[in-house]
Amino acid sequence: MQNRNFVIENATVVLPSEMAERTSIKIEGGIISKIRKGNINSGGMRINAQGRYILPGFIDLHSDAIEKEIEPRPNCHFPVNIALFELDKKLAACGVTTIFHALSFAEGEIGVRCNRTASEIIKEINRLLPKLNVRTKVHARFEITDDGAMPYLEALLRDGHIHLFSLMDHTPGQGQFKEVASFKNYFGTVYKKSDAELVRIIDRKLSVKESVKAHVDHAVDLCKTMNIPMASHDDDSEEKICWLKEKGIRISEFPVNMDAVRAAGNNGIYVCLGSPNVLRGNSQAKNLSARDAIASGYGDILCSDYSPMTILHAVFTLHKHDIFPLYKAVNMASLNPARAVGISDKTGCIEEGREADLIMVDTGEEIPRIVKTFVAGREVFSVC
Repeated sequence: MQNRNFVIENATVVLPSEMAERTSIKIEGGIISKIRKGNINSGGMRINAQGRYILPGFIDLHSDAIEKEIEPRPNCHFPVNIALFELDKKLAACGVTTIFHALSFAEGEIGVRCNRTASEIIKEINRLLPKLNVRTKVHARFEITDDGAMPYLEALLRDGHIHLFSLMDHTPGQGQFKEVASFKNYFGTVYKKSDAELVRIIDRKLSVKESVKAHVDHAVDLCKTMNIPMASHDDDSEEKICWLKEKGIRISEFPVNMDAVRAAGNNGIYVCLGSPNVLRGNSQAKNLSARDAIASGYGDILCSDYSPMTILHAVFTLHKHDIFPLYKAVNMASLNPARAVGISDKTGCIEEGREADLIMVDTGEEIPRIVKTFVAGREVFSVC
């Protein structure tokens, strides 16, 4: 269906602060023009939701699924354009209507994360933007110990190819990897690095520690000048959170313990948690449980991290376990991320005047299933 003028009726609509049963939504020119209890008298196309949920489309601020589409196995690469188009279809089927593809600049560490390759992938994403169904943006991740990344990142920032910028530091001894053994186990197992390769990576990280501050300051200043939202990765202390606030960084991604989560919440910094962590009930790196953080009153945003299919199920998991009412869980995957990156005036919730980025969800079977996805009123996925 390509007609962007229609009515969805007999729906259970998930609004920012409540659930609205037996409600209709009118879409005109891809924009939500009316939301009414009962029916809306209007000619044209009508879609009977049959009581199913209508949710705002998910806004995924951090998904590195594109890396696995391009390089599904070590040193096995597919063309970037094919990977993007195929992942675009999967994202629509997962209810993601705005995606921030996360590309890492971490020379010599992991396949597609070398600077030249990451830069070329970002350029290809930007070239293909008009042809993709899902709203597509770029999240550039800067490994701060990579002293060769800044020329690439600076050029991409100045060309308007980056829409979210994050700082990360995977040096063992802090952040995600408290011990050298955990770093080696993760990178050795997941990315098939030999022990000799891992030793070289760690030695290089440690050798450039003195120059890191200058790289970070330059990156932060650039983003501020160009009004690019910023995030930090794997924060592990109140001190680190205070540093984020001082630098004007508004998002803390995957904080590794409750101290960092509490500090972020208390300092007005958005806490972004992984939906795989929520769905599974624990962190694959044995760090903070996202469910525990949310149940304790901390956590603002859900992102897919590496698995887009998990956002829908994480939202309903929070509801099922009485951690959050459904509308609050939905806000974590839609309105809150939209606010964090400054696009909530256009999308992120079901409200008159917003873009019709919507998903229809059927909960009548064993698991919640997305049956339709709309981006600006255009149907981009359907199973019925």
